[in-house]
Amino acid sequence: MTQEFDHRPWGSYYVLDEDDNYKVKRIEVLPQKRLSYQRHAHRAEHWYVVQGTAKVTLNGVEKLVNKGESVDIALGMAHRVENPDEKEMLVFIETQTGDYFGEDDIVRIEDDFGRTSED
Repeated sequence: MTQEFDHRPWGSYYVLDEDDNYKVKRIEVLPQKRLSYQRHAHRAEHWYVVQGTAKVTLNGVEKLVNKGESVDIALGMAHRVENPDEKEMLVFIETQTGDYFGEDDIVRIEDDFGRTSED
């Protein structure tokens, strides 16, 4: 398998492994950046923080997830991850499970980079 890598305005990700019913990514979030507030129709996600602290929003409720801790995002749940640190990179492993893993399964509710799907 060829490892997929992509730069984004908030950082980058690597696809570490994938099959028909799962995909695993290593996600790096730059200091003071955050991903879009989004949801998915075809996949659930599990995030395990390996470096830094993640500020996670799940259906409007914020919580901090520290190194060595994890969070589960159910199918259809609105979610966002942010790196609140001013210097350290946030790194977490994302395991997606479901029946489709394309980037077009992202419905963006809010986005710092003008990429929203909803009004």
